Amino acid sequence: MNKYRITRRGFVLGGLGLVASGCTTNSDGPPVGWYTFGSDPDVNPRYKRQEVAYDGGEPPGTIVVDTGQRYLYYVEGDGRATRYGVAVGEEGLSFKGEATIGHKAEWPSWKPTEDMMMRKPRLMQYADGVPGGPLNPLGAAALYLYQDGRDTMFRVHGTNAPWSIGHAVSNGCIRLTNTNIMDLYSRAPVGTRVLVI
Repeated sequence: MNKYRITRRGFVLGGLGLVASGCTTNSDGPPVGWYTFGSDPDVNPRYKRQEVAYDGGEPPGTIVVDTGQRYLYYVEGDGRATRYGVAVGEEGLSFKGEATIGHKAEWPSWKPTEDMMMRKPRLMQYADGVPGGPLNPLGAAALYLYQDGRDTMFRVHGTNAPWSIGHAVSNGCIRLTNTNIMDLYSRAPVGTRVLVI
């Protein structure tokens, strides 16, 4: 009846891919908002989505990711921003610099990069990719980061591992809870400037 019904076995097996949190390709699966593992799982109040004072000097509509503090800011203007808690890449794997959102996808599929599989051979079992859906490591949505018109292979995306928020655990991408990536996805169009510091 429900093709996205999750069994305990499927949850456990699907969870193996979650720690990878890699980044790549297409969109398919249920519409954004269909599955979020319940309500907003930001347990630590420090990482809850909230409007905050912001004086970074970037124009409204800019996304700023502070990897050290584990926050993503969506600049609103008038000295305000929406702040989201994030998980970031492990030491040495994080993207730093400026990019733009070159593509967006709801329930994107995921495929580990060659570099990821070399670092973590266990990921070779996913070499053909994981289709979009509730157990996909990219979660409910992804914003694809581009530089000079080329895909960097880094993403700002959801996660089905909300415990990772506030930590450096991914293969370089920026993770938000599924609830928060859906909020950001609705605000940030293709072409949005992203600054990762």
